[in-house]
Amino acid sequence: MLKNDSQILPALCLLLAMFLWASSFIALKLSFAYFHPMVVIAGRMLVASLAFIFLLPRFQNIRIRRQDRKLMVYMALCEPCLYFIFEALALKNTSASQASVITTMLPLLIAVASALFLAEKFTRKNVIGLGLAMAGAIALSMGGEISKQAPNPILGNFYEFLAMICATAYTIAVKKLTSRYSPLFLTAVQAWIGALFFLPMLLLPQVPFPEAFILIPTVAIIYLGLAVTILAYGSYNYALSAMDAGKASMYINFIPLFTMLLGWIIFKESFTLFQYFSGFTIFFGVGLSQGFWIQSRK
Repeated sequence: MLKNDSQILPALCLLLAMFLWASSFIALKLSFAYFHPMVVIAGRMLVASLAFIFLLPRFQNIRIRRQDRKLMVYMALCEPCLYFIFEALALKNTSASQASVITTMLPLLIAVASALFLAEKFTRKNVIGLGLAMAGAIALSMGGEISKQAPNPILGNFYEFLAMICATAYTIAVKKLTSRYSPLFLTAVQAWIGALFFLPMLLLPQVPFPEAFILIPTVAIIYLGLAVTILAYGSYNYALSAMDAGKASMYINFIPLFTMLLGWIIFKESFTLFQYFSGFTIFFGVGLSQGFWIQSRK
């Protein structure tokens, strides 16, 4: 049974965020097939920033402390700015499945950073659960055949790892800011700074403006802006305000599982028995790390 009912909502928010982030790999691949990556990213941020304009009345009474301004800019610079650039480069060189494997490094990176900068501590149960979840995520992604072409997977996976470094720095910054600002406001700051960062890049000569907006890739960009950028980041930021960053990051191991599930639904890919077992290992490992399967003894 659940150890702490107050953690149910943050856990559900994290599951939603992980599912949406997993779906972003597929949405990015669909949009990159027709549009230049910078067009996709700038369009994504434009959609998100325009959506947040309707919420301006909710933010008018918020006063940003002078000492927090640099931290907010640093937060947005890490993610979405640098993170999206590295992820775009990654997905141009490697497959969505391999990129999702690299995300399993993020919980370990955040755990180390949280111990160094947030004074968070992990118990032995947390460490065992994290190890099981990461092992299950890697096994799940490696257990099936890759169906998409990866022209330079080593380079692409390296770019995805750099994206994870940015995500780690972003998580630490958000964790510090959520004690003073709402998760929704921080998500809006990300979107607005991200739009200011990426929109001028559309003027670069090497970025061709699309001659036509094909339906499916265009819908994918809108989905990335509304569902992934707003809902996923909003849910993740809320969860960070309610639990330790290290524990929240363990849910990232669900991303490869959700990526495989979406591949099964959309591309009719099948699971092997080994992959089913790997998926169960992820659920068990994350649950163990959160204390969901073990009732604490007094």
